[in-house]
Amino acid sequence: MTVQTEIRSAPHIKGPRSVEQIMANVVYSLLPVCTFFVYQYGLSALASILVVTASCLLAERAFVRTGTQAGSLSDFSATITGLLLALTLPPGFPLWMGVVAGVSAIALGKALFGGIGFNVFNPALVGRAFVQAAFPAAIATYTPSFLPGRFTEFIPSSLAWPLMAPADTAAWLKSMHYDALASASPLARWKFEGFVTPAWDLVTSLTGHMAVGPSPLLILLCGTYLALRRFMDWRIPIAVLGSAGLSALLIYAVFGTRFPDPFFMLFSGGLVLGAVFMATDMATSPVTPRGMWLYGALIGVLTVVIRYYSGLPEGVMYAILIGNAATPLIERITQPTPFGKGVSIRARKSASYTLHPDYISREEAGARTPKKRFFKNKPK
Repeated sequence: MTVQTEIRSAPHIKGPRSVEQIMANVVYSLLPVCTFFVYQYGLSALASILVVTASCLLAERAFVRTGTQAGSLSDFSATITGLLLALTLPPGFPLWMGVVAGVSAIALGKALFGGIGFNVFNPALVGRAFVQAAFPAAIATYTPSFLPGRFTEFIPSSLAWPLMAPADTAAWLKSMHYDALASASPLARWKFEGFVTPAWDLVTSLTGHMAVGPSPLLILLCGTYLALRRFMDWRIPIAVLGSAGLSALLIYAVFGTRFPDPFFMLFSGGLVLGAVFMATDMATSPVTPRGMWLYGALIGVLTVVIRYYSGLPEGVMYAILIGNAATPLIERITQPTPFGKGVSIRARKSASYTLHPDYISREEAGARTPKKRFFKNKPK
C-alpha cells in the first residue's frame, strides 16, 4: 500500500470559529446601536441604514469575485460595511448619495484589492471619505435628534432626486422653530462657536434637539460584548481612547480653556464608534500585540491633532485611514523574536576562546608543543 502525504500551508491548527460566525456576532452587536439611531432620528435614519446596506450588498455581488464566482453575501462583511457606513452619515443625507457611498465603499475599498481579507483600508471609511470629497455640503448638514414627527415624515433632504440640490434643511428647521445652532454637531459648535456640550449629553445622547450620533455608552457596551466573546481584541480600542484622552489632557493642562476638556474629546463625534468597530477591523489592523498598542496610539493622537489644529471639526476617519496605511510597517517593526534566535546569538557572543590561525597539531610540532593552543578573542 502506498502512503499519501498531504502538505498544506500554515496555519495547521485552526480555531473552531469561522469568519461567518465572527462577522455575524459583529452584526448582532451593531443592531442595538442602529436601533437607537433610528429612535433618535426616525424614518430618515431607518431609510438611510436600509438603503446604504442594500447598496453595499448589491455592490458586493456585482464587483467582488472569488475565482469565477460572484461575491458571497453569507460572510456578512458587506452587511457590516453598510451598517457602519450608515452610522457615520448624517441622518438627513440624501439617499441617492448614500447609494454612491455604499457602492464606492465596496468597489474602491474592497473589490479593488481582491475581496474580503485583502483590503488595505476600512471599506466603510473609504466610502465615507469618497462622499465627503464629492458632497461636502450635504455631509456637513445635520439635524437635531428627537424631533417631533420623526416617525411620520422624512427629513426633506433625504428624498432629494439624484443630481439635484437637496431641500433647504435650515429653512425646514426654522419653520419648526429651531435655530441654526440646533443642527450643528457638538464638535462643530465647539470649533466655530466655542460652545462645549455637557458631558452627560454626549455620553448618553438622550438629550433632545442636539445633532449627535449614536450613543457612545451603547457602543461601549456592545464593544464589551465582542471583547468578552473574543471576537474583538480589546487592546486597540483601549489604545485609541487612552492615547486620545492623554493627548487631550496634556493639551488642556498646557493651554487651559483654549481647548475643551478630555472628556469632551473622547465622547464627541465618532471617536468611540471608530475605536470600537472600525479601527479593530481584522484585515486592516496589526496582529502583533505590540503593534496593536502602537497602531491604536497613532490613531488616538492623530484624531486629537486633526480636531484641534486643522480646519475640520472631525478627524477620526482620516486618523484610522492613516493607521491602516501604516499597519504593514507597524507589523514589520513589532514582530516578536522567534523562539531560540536570541539564545543562539548570545551563545556565539559568549564563546571566550577560539583556535588561533597559527595553530598546528601536536603531531606536527612534536611532543614539546605547549598544550595551551587557544587564545582569547580580540575585539574587532
